[in-house]
Amino acid sequence: MPNALQEMIRHKLDQNGWSYNDVARRGGISRSTVHHLATSERLAQMPQRTTLEGLAKGLGIPVVAVKRAAADAAGVHLYFEDAPEITDPEVEILIASVQKLNPKDRRHVAVLVESLLRAEGSE
Repeated sequence: MPNALQEMIRHKLDQNGWSYNDVARRGGISRSTVHHLATSERLAQMPQRTTLEGLAKGLGIPVVAVKRAAADAAGVHLYFEDAPEITDPEVEILIASVQKLNPKDRRHVAVLVESLLRAEGSE
């Protein structure tokens, strides 16, 4: 079963028709690094900050999301001081609920949210 980082990378590759090379070039990291992160079921350690930043840039997603997914893949629990506090109870409930879903269902929710955000942006 893929980990959160694998799911994130696969989703963005599929969504945009990108290859490992495309992500590597966009993020300024090596193709072998992208391939390793995309195919390793469990990371032996957290990737370096520059690697995570490059992957985030290459995938076009926030660094904090990549850090969280990489921590999950490495079996590490991170506390993010720079992450915004969640003050809306509905958002807290949504996050807690999504975390209980299996990876396939989380991917469906992510696609739904992305489509809703695109629809709002086009109005």
